Amino acid sequence: MGNRLSKIATRTGDNGTTGLGDGSRIDKDALRVHAMGDVDELNSHIGLLLCEDLPPALREELISIQHDLFDMGGELCIPGYTMIHDAQVTRLDALLAKYNADLPALKEFILPAGSRAASQSHVCRTVCRRAERTIVSLGKAEKMNDNPRQYMNRLSDLLFVLSRVLNRHAGDGDVLWEKDRVRDIES
Repeated sequence: MGNRLSKIATRTGDNGTTGLGDGSRIDKDALRVHAMGDVDELNSHIGLLLCEDLPPALREELISIQHDLFDMGGELCIPGYTMIHDAQVTRLDALLAKYNADLPALKEFILPAGSRAASQSHVCRTVCRRAERTIVSLGKAEKMNDNPRQYMNRLSDLLFVLSRVLNRHAGDGDVLWEKDRVRDIES
């Protein structure tokens, strides 16, 4: 695996570049760096979600996802390197099936709301979608493994499903969007 930092304040980035795991340097506003940052931000938001009251199995699954996201950061940091594999995408498919099995079918749109844990899961979902978009853009600009893109697509779906699960865990249900809701609108 690439270079590890022995000190944090290296001052090597003062010129607007950052080092990749293969020793090369790129601009801090490069698409690859955006992708790494979006994945890192998602991992931090999942860390915040882990501060909430969660079912024990779900807590362990989210910790496993955090490790996958750290691996993804490593893959993004070392061009041409692969750390996200089919098995990790398949594991998310299994989690989606597991958590979706007990949820009622959606007949309406839901708002990103409810319990604090469910709302944080929605924040994770939206950050995940942004990271996915950045990875898609990076994949158009540079050759890369398909699995990071697929993983993020599954993970954003899973985070949506988990928001519904977490609202039920808190004793609440989905917060439905009301199409014909009367709104206070000044003319």
